[in-house]
Amino acid sequence: MMLRLNQTEVTEFVLEGFSEHPGLRLFLIGCFLTLYMMALMGNILIIALVTSSTGLHNPMYFFLCNLATTDILCTSSVIPKALVGLVSEENTISFKECMSQLFFLAWSASSELLLLTVMAYDRYVAICFPLHYSSRMSPQLCGALAVGVWSISAVNASVHTGLMTRLSFCGPKVITHFFCEIPPLLLLSCSPTYVNTVMTLLGDSFFGGVNFVLTLLSYGCIIASILRMRSAEGKRKAFSTCSSHLIVVSMYYSSVFCAYISPGSSYSPERSKFTSVLYSVLSPTLNPLIYTLRNKDVKLALGRILASFSH
Repeated sequence: MMLRLNQTEVTEFVLEGFSEHPGLRLFLIGCFLTLYMMALMGNILIIALVTSSTGLHNPMYFFLCNLATTDILCTSSVIPKALVGLVSEENTISFKECMSQLFFLAWSASSELLLLTVMAYDRYVAICFPLHYSSRMSPQLCGALAVGVWSISAVNASVHTGLMTRLSFCGPKVITHFFCEIPPLLLLSCSPTYVNTVMTLLGDSFFGGVNFVLTLLSYGCIIASILRMRSAEGKRKAFSTCSSHLIVVSMYYSSVFCAYISPGSSYSPERSKFTSVLYSVLSPTLNPLIYTLRNKDVKLALGRILASFSH
């Protein structure tokens, strides 16, 4: 306690953002604003389509609805503050705001990884056990899986945020990022960060590693099942039902691995900012496009809604 009193506690941080590239400010404002509006509108449209179209009331679209919710949560916790930083001269964020941003970002990112695994399992059951699909993927199981995803991710986010609030910040207060994230915050702490580092590694191993392996296993079984099909039409149909999800999984894991699977000593602010834009801004914007443009059912539902407006 005495040590804390003798030190000047940091009550706010300064987000460095993209201040090292002043010439790109207008371009970045335009990009971030456009991507945010696209992400919001695209994901809200997905939720509206799934909830209003009876033809989309099945497990796959129920989980897609949850995915759209995590994407809205993710972009809304990052982009508005990043835009403020690009417009203003100095982008400060209070300690409480910073911890809130850290919580919601960790919650949405870990929820997305768990949801992608659940969606891969859903496709595995649909393609490998089509006759038992409705009984295996019952509404009760889907509801339990969704509650599990959000609850486990909330606990994970609470642990990381709680551990961060226990640290002392008394020195430099410039976060070398455009939002509050664990690695750059740990670099600013003037108290031991061993427990935080261990918990971060455990979290990354579970949400990144275990979920990735489970998703790969699901797709390994799916591909093996598709290859065993005799008719070319059957193969094409089966692959088309999981191709959108496969693209989203590949895109999201690529950006997450680039951002996090690297030793702490080699933390690079420039690389971290770039990869963070991929998973927190670009991925939530592209997900609705991938699912709507490559999905016949969603396009039909969208067509019906647009037709009802035109009459």
